[in-house]
Amino acid sequence: MSDKRRLEAIQDAPKFRFWKSQMESNGLTINEVKDFYVRHRHNGEVLFAMLEVDADTPEGDKIPPALFLKGHAASVLVCLIDQDTREKFVVLVRQRRISDGSHTYEHPAGMVDADDAPDEVAARELGEEIGLEATAADLTKLNPRLWFPSTGTSDEAMHFFYIERELPRDQIMAFHHKDMGNASEFERITTAVTTLPEAHKLVNNVNGLLIHFLYLQHVGDYETMKLL
Repeated sequence: MSDKRRLEAIQDAPKFRFWKSQMESNGLTINEVKDFYVRHRHNGEVLFAMLEVDADTPEGDKIPPALFLKGHAASVLVCLIDQDTREKFVVLVRQRRISDGSHTYEHPAGMVDADDAPDEVAARELGEEIGLEATAADLTKLNPRLWFPSTGTSDEAMHFFYIERELPRDQIMAFHHKDMGNASEFERITTAVTTLPEAHKLVNNVNGLLIHFLYLQHVGDYETMKLL
């Protein structure tokens, strides 16, 4: 059997099936879907795809056709608290992104397929991206339902979490400048430990900026929020 035949078909991918079910539950009729590019994981699963969709709305219109099928993602704000001074630090990951080719600073995050548990994915990403061992039970959810960063062109939806850990200062700083990443997924990641106001200056993606406010509102830290 060839490698091509082992690749997951777009219509069998959980993220595609979930997107299609949501479209239909909202009253749309999907007439045709054309795939122009499909990227697979090393295990053959669909990672993302560029699709053209012919679909009718309940009002009798055509929905704008371009779709970047990416699926859901989970992002985690990691707050490490100095057990002596109570000072808070966050752990970011630094890597190049295709948005403009620059090094970006982001919170640990990972893609979630429709049949994955978002909190389990988030906990796993903490181990893979910054080396912090955690379980799903250690995480607190910050958004009550799926939020979509780009409703006009993508199905991507976000799950936001946070985790707090009290540690000695030397253990907190041990998370600074660690080389992480997964070569098979083209990841070259370095960690960075900063205060939250410093992180807010470094992060340039909307999801990362939003999670700062969500976390601070959840824990009632409005004094730090004033510094952002």
